[in-house]
Amino acid sequence: MPSPDSLVTLAPQRIASEPYYQPTGDEVALFEAAHRHRLPMLLKGPTGCGKTRFVEHMAWRLDRPLVTVACHDDLTASDLVGRYLIVGGQTVWIDGPLAAAVRGGAICYLDEIVEARKDTMVVIHPLADGRRILPIDKRGEVLHAPDDFMLVISYNPGYQSVLKELKQSTRQRFIACEFDYPDAATEAGIVVRESGLTPELAAKLVKFARMTRNLKGNGLDEGASTRLLVHAGQLIAAGLSPAVACRGAIAQAITDDAETLAAVQELSASLF
Repeated sequence: MPSPDSLVTLAPQRIASEPYYQPTGDEVALFEAAHRHRLPMLLKGPTGCGKTRFVEHMAWRLDRPLVTVACHDDLTASDLVGRYLIVGGQTVWIDGPLAAAVRGGAICYLDEIVEARKDTMVVIHPLADGRRILPIDKRGEVLHAPDDFMLVISYNPGYQSVLKELKQSTRQRFIACEFDYPDAATEAGIVVRESGLTPELAAKLVKFARMTRNLKGNGLDEGASTRLLVHAGQLIAAGLSPAVACRGAIAQAITDDAETLAAVQELSASLF
């Protein structure tokens, strides 16, 4: 029978080149200290503000392989840990991404953890405290996390609800780091760096984004993220007009409501 390591469905991957990330506070030092002391981290902040890019940057910086899991409503504990499958007429065990990360001493990033089913929390709890173990009940096996393994989770507090909240029993196992959109100058610099746009147009995009963010709670769940600004910048740099780029990459992406869409497009027209 093949070994579990040879059947990993989502193996840890090393990041070959440095992912661009512009620090906005002490998040790099906090992450490095947490990794050094074998502590898990919780990243919280709005969508598209750089949480995933930050984790990728830190995996490169610490020279650790990375496993990223986008959590969703149907994600079960078995999806994370692993399961027996029939392969070539044999019943074999296939590690899930969490087990693969533990075995490989990788950083495991569970993005939007509150979207996963509740049984996944039971799985990560013993990894997120002093035990640092992953029980695999179906195999009668207990994985002990090596020193280099690190568990990182993220969520967007703006989308919390009674049904999708992070319980205190989970939160208080983690070192927490709050993210937000950077200041205007820094955000414009990110757009220039990532899209190739001119500083003048990047500054206008950032101003537009901040206008949309002021509409949060007044027709919009979230304003335009830094990620969307980069998308719009890439379209403009490719030759599209700013109005068309902002409509497709930003306005249509943040709302389906006709009245709100019209209001967002008026904001765009006032700048471009």
